[in-house]
Amino acid sequence: MQDIEITRTVTIPDPLKIERYRTAPQNGPRILFFSGGTALQGVSRDIIKYTHNSVHLITPFDSGGSSAVLRKEFSMPAVGDIRNRLMSLADDSALGNPEIYAFFTHRLDKKASQKDLRQELQRLSGGSHPLIKAVPYPMRRFIQTSMSSIESHISDSFDLRGASLGNLVLAAEYLNNDRQLSPVIYLFSKLAEVRGTVLPTVNVTAQLAVLLENGESVVGQHLITGKEAKPLTNKIENIWLTKSQHDSSPISISISKHTSNLINKAELICYPMGSFYSSVIANLLPKDVGISIAKTKCPKVFIPNTGTDVELIGHTLSEQIETLLFHLKKDAPADITTSDVLNLIVLDSDTTRYNGSLNNDMLSREGITVVSCDLITEQSSPYIDAAVLNRMLLSLC
Repeated sequence: MQDIEITRTVTIPDPLKIERYRTAPQNGPRILFFSGGTALQGVSRDIIKYTHNSVHLITPFDSGGSSAVLRKEFSMPAVGDIRNRLMSLADDSALGNPEIYAFFTHRLDKKASQKDLRQELQRLSGGSHPLIKAVPYPMRRFIQTSMSSIESHISDSFDLRGASLGNLVLAAEYLNNDRQLSPVIYLFSKLAEVRGTVLPTVNVTAQLAVLLENGESVVGQHLITGKEAKPLTNKIENIWLTKSQHDSSPISISISKHTSNLINKAELICYPMGSFYSSVIANLLPKDVGISIAKTKCPKVFIPNTGTDVELIGHTLSEQIETLLFHLKKDAPADITTSDVLNLIVLDSDTTRYNGSLNNDMLSREGITVVSCDLITEQSSPYIDAAVLNRMLLSLC
């Protein structure tokens, strides 16, 4: 067996290639996204029209919302972003399982009393709740069992207000499967007719920590994103993983062989828009991510945020690229080259949307190509149009 490296020219977008993917999405390309949060919801919902083989490595370090309640109760990885991505990739049409989709995306009332919510949980596990009654057998039995399981596991002080039913099912099955997420996600994916692969980057309960320009350390993803706490007012200088929110000491975690193999099989790797540190860079923190990417012979693409990302206060576009490259190379800085981990940067044609200009000398020296196009449409403004971005990514495969 002999490996041959071939350089080719591609058209962006390539209408013939896109149409070929559309007519046979089950044979579509393996595009791998390093992400978390909700920034890729539109991309995920659109991409299943063209491929059922996309891979989504999700950060399990969320420390806010209903995920935080489950993490505190069971000392488990965050499942909210995983459930969100599964649902974004699910077939909610009549051809899929729309009843499952409706169940997994439902949230309990944020204003209801704990007594009323406990009674609702009993109706869900007992099978009398309208949401569970709509689910066909044998899936209904499985979900009822999961709801009964979580009902028996939660303490009297567990706060059910705003709880996602999908998160509760994932948590129940996580506890029932020796605290392993992969088999739970696999089963969840089958139930909801998920058109892609979703996995946490690592199956651990770690927390994110950052060092700010003023010397302050902040521990906890929810304190970094500016969504559940006041936005940071100082530039982020460094980011790492810690064991808990009460200890900022760095810890070392490695990805599994299975995750490494998923990366190695990718036909395109994308570092997409989203919260730069808590979604994109967070995925690159575990050991062996950079090495696995470097070993994968496919295009690697960075899609910077347009507009304002509160995590990027004080960062220019060039500094974002430098930060991304630092974390991609950190496994072996002397051996991993830029071309191993980053080849293309895709920007909107209106460069005023970005903070600072690109260092063209650095890009030329490192062999990084900049692709400029109209990523933001009148309908999507001020955000990137998911359909436009997908057509570009698909054309690169």
